[in-house]
Amino acid sequence: MQMLIKNALIVNEGRIISGDVLIRDERIDRVGGTIQTQGHVREIDATGLYLMPGIIDDQVHFREPGLTHKADLYTEPRACVAGGVTSFMDMPNVNPPSLTQALLAERYAIAAQKSVANYSFYMGVSNDNADEVLRTDPKNVCGIKIFMGSSTGNMLVDDEEVLTRIFSQAPTLIATHCEDESTILHNLEQARAEYGDQIPVYMHPIIRNERACYLSSSYAVELARKYNTRLHILHISTAEELSLFSNALPIEQKRITAEACVHHLYFDADDYATLGARIKWNPAVKDKRHKPQILQAVVDDVIDVLATDHAPHTLEEKANHYVKCPGGAPMVQHSLQVMLSFFFDGKISLEKIAQKMSHDVAACFRIAERGYIREGYYADMFLLDLNVQQTISKENILAKCGWSPLEGKTMRGRITHTFVNGNPVWENNMVLDQFKGSRLTFDR
Repeated sequence: MQMLIKNALIVNEGRIISGDVLIRDERIDRVGGTIQTQGHVREIDATGLYLMPGIIDDQVHFREPGLTHKADLYTEPRACVAGGVTSFMDMPNVNPPSLTQALLAERYAIAAQKSVANYSFYMGVSNDNADEVLRTDPKNVCGIKIFMGSSTGNMLVDDEEVLTRIFSQAPTLIATHCEDESTILHNLEQARAEYGDQIPVYMHPIIRNERACYLSSSYAVELARKYNTRLHILHISTAEELSLFSNALPIEQKRITAEACVHHLYFDADDYATLGARIKWNPAVKDKRHKPQILQAVVDDVIDVLATDHAPHTLEEKANHYVKCPGGAPMVQHSLQVMLSFFFDGKISLEKIAQKMSHDVAACFRIAERGYIREGYYADMFLLDLNVQQTISKENILAKCGWSPLEGKTMRGRITHTFVNGNPVWENNMVLDQFKGSRLTFDR
């Protein structure tokens, strides 16, 4: 199969050039200039459109197995490709949680049958499965996930001996959810004393506050420095945590990296008044002072990658009172549009968006042959029309839960085509799900 994308504005590796891209079978065959072809070729006229490397989301919760009333490995990858996300890394807090190599393998088998996007799954850590964790294959698994703070799924790891063993012996990257449990429990009890069972959701950033985040993140960094661990801290939500990271080295040489999520850049504590539990995430969306500082850290390469923490729940679950209302919301379909809102405000460039959502994710995890528009690499890309606006509504949301905290917002930019392994999986506002994604591999 050959496909020729003509006259695109190619956003790649820090620059934008005009030219053609030839896809042959699964891979990028040629990039740039005017490309002449022979034989049967499908041509796509991309005049006025931007061609960008496919987004790689390093933190999603697609809920399969066991929680498929919220999401699954068929529906959520469809939302991915509609949003330009060509690869995802899924978390272990499913049911049963991915705490053995056999359970992890089952998830890969499910994705191979159902997912239109490329995929990888984290190995989960508990207080009693260290032997299983240390058997993780670094070439075929994106990383090891440790919840150093409780969240959906009750996978808190608080045994210091276990943490020491994993940090000192891990065969691959460790990704952490960092919130200090004792701080959260103390703040929760104070809120209960004042409000009983009717804690208002705007208390969420007070209960899961800046101190809880910093104490846990700094402890993870301390362990990583002690044992020279390859540590990746997820969803940085406070300005205070930024002091733990640096841009002194290129990402390929960093041992400690960090991720920011688009919702912590876009929403703030003032939004609880109108959106309530729809923006209840762990870590919490916090005071507005954090947003510009985290975004600047992204631009300055202090924060290394951008992701979504796409974590769907039903609206019925979200309607529960505060303590029983789960944290998380769907974002994977609209992460690019969120970042484009900052682009149109002049706060980030398209080249930097490509770097933080594609290039540096591939570099951070050492993903083999993806994340760039390079000859010989897999053809994971999307075409973007910046001249079109879209209003987000229930009618065009593809996540299984059927809602978004962005509903009603009109956002600039529309993806016209998404390609996964050279296949056009999103076109004419439709998912072509006869194609299936591939398991990510890693150069480690």
